Parts: sequence; C-alpha cells; structure tokens
Amino acid sequence: MQILPYLRILAVVGLAWAPPVFAAEPVVVHIDNFTFGPQSVTVPKGGTVEWVNRDDTPHRVVATGNQFKSPVLDTDDKFSWTFTEVGSFSYFCSLHPHMTGTVVVAGP
Repeated sequence: MQILPYLRILAVVGLAWAPPVFAAEPVVVHIDNFTFGPQSVTVPKGGTVEWVNRDDTPHRVVATGNQFKSPVLDTDDKFSWTFTEVGSFSYFCSLHPHMTGTVVVAGP
C-alpha cells in the first residue's frame, strides 16, 4: 500500500480547513492639540498606520521623503497608509510644519 497518495489528499483537505488569516488592526495616530500622538510608532512590514484628526483645525500628513501624502483632513477625517518597505519614515503636517512624527517599519 502506497501512503503518498493519502498524504496528498490529507494535505489538500488540511488546506481547505485552514483558519482564515486576517490583517492586523492598523496602528492609530491621533492628531490632537497640534500634535501627533504617539509621535513615534512601530509597525511590521505590511502594517498600516491610520491618522485620525481630532483637532478643530485641518491637517495634512506628508512623508518627508514623499512616500505618502494625505488629503487635507478635517475634524474626524482619517487617512491610512500601508507600509511595504522596512525603514524609518519621518512625516509632518504640511499646514503646520512644527508637527512631526515617525513610523518605524520592522521586517524580517
């Protein structure tokens, strides 16, 4: 009796019963009182950061190296970016340049 055909069937059936894989929740950075909080966050490669404007003033999140740029965010507006490369990414508010932050993307 050959066992290899049975192992192949078990492998296919096992894949069919694999639990679903869900993306991790985004890391949230709040924009409040003219600051990004937290000012520095770390995500894995493929991770997402979501900025939420809690100020009564519009803001625009822009990467120093132009990797991403949000539209102008009014109160309670959100902007998300998924980071596909490992590294450190500095950003600022283009409407209020004293507001700065950093996203560190860790990878294997």
